[in-house]
Amino acid sequence: MTATPLLAVKGLTRRFGGLVAVDDLELTVRNGEIVGLLGPNGSGKTTALNLISGALKPDSGTVALRGGLIQGLAPFRIARLGVARTFQLVRVLGSMTCRENVLAGLAFGTSNEWGSRAEANADALLDRVGLTGRSTVMTTELTYIDQKRLELARALALRPQLLLLDEWLAGLNPTELLQGIELVRSLRSDGIAILMVEHVMDAIRSLCDRCVVMNAGRRIAEGTPTSVLADPEVIRAYLGDSDA
Repeated sequence: MTATPLLAVKGLTRRFGGLVAVDDLELTVRNGEIVGLLGPNGSGKTTALNLISGALKPDSGTVALRGGLIQGLAPFRIARLGVARTFQLVRVLGSMTCRENVLAGLAFGTSNEWGSRAEANADALLDRVGLTGRSTVMTTELTYIDQKRLELARALALRPQLLLLDEWLAGLNPTELLQGIELVRSLRSDGIAILMVEHVMDAIRSLCDRCVVMNAGRRIAEGTPTSVLADPEVIRAYLGDSDA
């Protein structure tokens, strides 16, 4: 018997007026797996993450985590069940230090940690993402990649089983990109499964076990990075008919 996937999305649909942003989407993520969610701009990828994480409610379809339905639950309830995420536009708490940002995740996540133990764990998470010694730095003083690192540390503070990354590697220079890829890869050893929206194909090829490709809200391909990136329908979705 096939084991129940960590995440199972079936028939997921969300409309905005006459626009069907996500149209009957199906995908799975298994324990310890890294799955890429690909597609051209406007294909519905971020909307799909918003539906999985509870930021939006679906018009129809189901989202199951470890076999239990979570679609329509409040985002904080889904987070406490083991789903964390980062955002396409980095969202750090600008009036706080790095440590205080991570403490917010520890306090309101699955562990509800407070006090000196939480501070020690927050500093350990900052170390984990490459922000050693930056615990008292205000977030407004951080570089772009360090803000991304901080947002990731705060997501990890929720102790997730599933991490949703929305273009976390976008906008990095070549050196930062290599560092970011290694950091994401290392999360697998912590037992974290990842569903990542990404346009950086070097990262997709390097990190992903499988990819699901969307276009105009629908899934058009699924398979290994090599197979989906060679699929004529995927090439057509990215480049248009004349280049397919």
